[in-house]
Amino acid sequence: MALTYGKYLHLDELLAAQHPLSAGPEHDELLFIVIHQVYELWFKQILHELDRLAQLLEQGDTHHALAGLRRILTILKTLVAQVDILETMTPTSFSSFRTRLATSSGFESVQFRSIEFVLGHKRETALAHYPEHSTERTLLERRMTAPTLWDAFARYLDRQGHPVPRELLTRDVRAPLAPSPAMQALLLEVYRRDALTAQVCERLVDLDEGLQEWRYRHVKMVERTIGEKPGSGGSSGAQYLRSTLFRPLFPDLWAIRAQL
Repeated sequence: MALTYGKYLHLDELLAAQHPLSAGPEHDELLFIVIHQVYELWFKQILHELDRLAQLLEQGDTHHALAGLRRILTILKTLVAQVDILETMTPTSFSSFRTRLATSSGFESVQFRSIEFVLGHKRETALAHYPEHSTERTLLERRMTAPTLWDAFARYLDRQGHPVPRELLTRDVRAPLAPSPAMQALLLEVYRRDALTAQVCERLVDLDEGLQEWRYRHVKMVERTIGEKPGSGGSSGAQYLRSTLFRPLFPDLWAIRAQL
């Protein structure tokens, strides 16, 4: 039997994966489900791109690394734009089915936690939200013990001939990223003497800023939809989300701004 568009994309399974729980069902519950399923598909693609980007940096392939960063940045802009669609749902329409979500919450997104881990925002406490030996816990534990994108970038700089301190090349990859005066001094020289590598630095700043922008839009969407109510799954809702704002993923790239 010939391969068709629908079979190639498994459209029967994809379009049958939306199951509203509300009676009726409530009109906006389908939108809520579709938006979050689309987010998860984009998260999958971002992880796919980040893994390849790390490989490209390890190989010293600047040209393709820049192209990969450009794609990730474009996807992030799409994630931000999708908030506009979600905000067409009023607080009243959301409250009409919100109680049926029970303890489920976007806070449980394993793929978003994986993105955070790849980008260096690692913390053991995040693992506690998933049962031991579960598929989700195993996946995150693997990400926890793997080098971050910043570790790949440090090796990229070393490969390009920049004197990266050994302690940065052999650091504990399970630890969250922390500012490094030695790396900051090196980055200043990169900006002054290596224009092509400086472009990679700037795209990493764009990536950091893009994720912060998505976090901000997410916070404002939650504030206008549920205000200061507790979040689904027992989180503090908007209060928790606000605490995640303005935390740079790559602090060294921000610290040098005043000296450039």
